[in-house]
Amino acid sequence: MLTVDDALEQVGEFGWFQKQAFLALCLLSAAFAPIYVGIVFLAFTPDHRCRSPGVPELSRRCGWSLAEELNYTVPGPGPEGQAFPRQCRRYEVDWNQSALGCVDPLAGLAANSSLLPLGPCRHGWVYDTPGSSVVTEFNLVCDDSWKVDLFQSCVNVGFFLGSLGAGYIADRFGRKVCLLATTLISAILGVLTAVAPDYTSLLLFRLGQGLVSKGSWTAGYTLITEFVGLGYRRTVAILYQVAFTVGLVLLSGLAYAVPHWRWLQLAVSLPTFLLPLCYWFVPESPRWLLSQKRNTQAVKIMDHIAQKNGKLPPADLKMLSLKEDVTEKLSPSFVDLFRTPHLRKHTFILMYLWLTSSVLYQGLIMHMGVTGGNLYLDFFYSALVEFPAAFIILVTIERFGCLYPLAGSNLVVGAACFLMIFISHDLHWLNIVVACVGRMGITLAFQMVCLVNAELYPTFLSSV
Repeated sequence: MLTVDDALEQVGEFGWFQKQAFLALCLLSAAFAPIYVGIVFLAFTPDHRCRSPGVPELSRRCGWSLAEELNYTVPGPGPEGQAFPRQCRRYEVDWNQSALGCVDPLAGLAANSSLLPLGPCRHGWVYDTPGSSVVTEFNLVCDDSWKVDLFQSCVNVGFFLGSLGAGYIADRFGRKVCLLATTLISAILGVLTAVAPDYTSLLLFRLGQGLVSKGSWTAGYTLITEFVGLGYRRTVAILYQVAFTVGLVLLSGLAYAVPHWRWLQLAVSLPTFLLPLCYWFVPESPRWLLSQKRNTQAVKIMDHIAQKNGKLPPADLKMLSLKEDVTEKLSPSFVDLFRTPHLRKHTFILMYLWLTSSVLYQGLIMHMGVTGGNLYLDFFYSALVEFPAAFIILVTIERFGCLYPLAGSNLVVGAACFLMIFISHDLHWLNIVVACVGRMGITLAFQMVCLVNAELYPTFLSSV
């Protein structure tokens, strides 16, 4: 019987139809980048200090420079091991009193300024940044700095739960339905995040966006790999992830041009409303339709692909079937991932690889924000190393397969992360170089995991 791969050999494995669908879905992949790692710019923590009433007026009266103002009015670094007194403590001094002079104003209050009592930042903070972030707007510093991690944890929890739910929807109701629904909901939640009135609603919208956005990206990945012929499947899968890297590069430039987090969030969310237009360019996967015994629709789509590619459909197209032996409509279930010893082994290994790859990838990206250099350039440089990583996969995967590159890339990123423990933050460029090597390794590993995941499972389980 005629399989989908057999039919694609005749109607075009990567013709005009597939190229059009591929470019449309690559936009979706690029749009996922700000959701996945946007916290680097949305919630960056600039240099800050306690706001002390009277200090700005005294500084203007005395004509201090910023350096002089900090030297006279902000506590020093404090004893080793003490938690950031410069950022989180202020002198318990009334800066409005007229007795304070312009030269060492605290000299008349104590022989040594270190003897003066320190108190919490009751009046908020002053942030040394021309823009704004979630941190500066909601004061997520000092005792509340853990809320920045919670902000990203919410989207990560959403990714985890959403991958399970959206994967089931994609295999139960179709890749196209899942793709369009999750993309539209993600766009709406992105806009709501930009106008969130408080921190709690910000977390809820961010969690919701995580629930749907990873499923949207995965549905696009599955859809495009099921449209192309066997000879192009791995290449298209890798290039789909390269589109995500393009999104990272564009994000660094956009964040530099739009330094205020609400406007940046709007700038990356509003274009997503155009992505549901893929409805008119991307049909349902014929492989999924066949797994659901909807053969007539699958035949019509294959005939449409032949017309778009300028090819004649096979004479026996109506005999189209899956390579897998399907005798009844297949309904996916999470239990199917553990039904046989072989599948159980693959599932547990892939779960571990997904976990480690996700944690290390995000961790290396976050590391760029704390190395002390230019946040935008560091992010840009680290994103660029993903392009050679994709090239390495393209030229090695057919020769060495997936196993050896996957193992080697994990060793590289493990060694890089281990070395970064011993590198001082003062060695900025060494930090960046080692982090970029690790970033290349984890990009290789991540792309390999996606490929292995798509190739190990049958059609009706490929998105679960």
